[in-house]
Amino acid sequence: MTTYETARTPEDLTRLFVEYSNAGDADAVASLYHEDAVMAFPPGRVTRGRAAIRDLWASVLEHRPTFGPEPPLPTLVFGDDLALTSTPPRDGAGARAQVVTRRADGTWVRIIDQPEFQTPTS
Repeated sequence: MTTYETARTPEDLTRLFVEYSNAGDADAVASLYHEDAVMAFPPGRVTRGRAAIRDLWASVLEHRPTFGPEPPLPTLVFGDDLALTSTPPRDGAGARAQVVTRRADGTWVRIIDQPEFQTPTS
């Protein structure tokens, strides 16, 4: 089993996502998610579970997209083990937000990922 760098802070998740995605490593990207995580992607759908998220990223990363770092907005932390992270995306997607949790070993993983918010059309 491959060991990947883990997120020691909620903000590490975005940095590691960019590194792992640009390396084309869907397994590493999936390691950033809780086993039962949910992700609102592709647009209009929900992907459930780390295995499904891994498969989704594998198909996306086949096309070798390049991700750039996005400056984080302030992290909101609730208690010791729950946080909301977000970034204003450079691609004009509106916003990105993730709910993250601290595991028993002190590392952080995404449990809810909303990679794109767009204003609904009326």
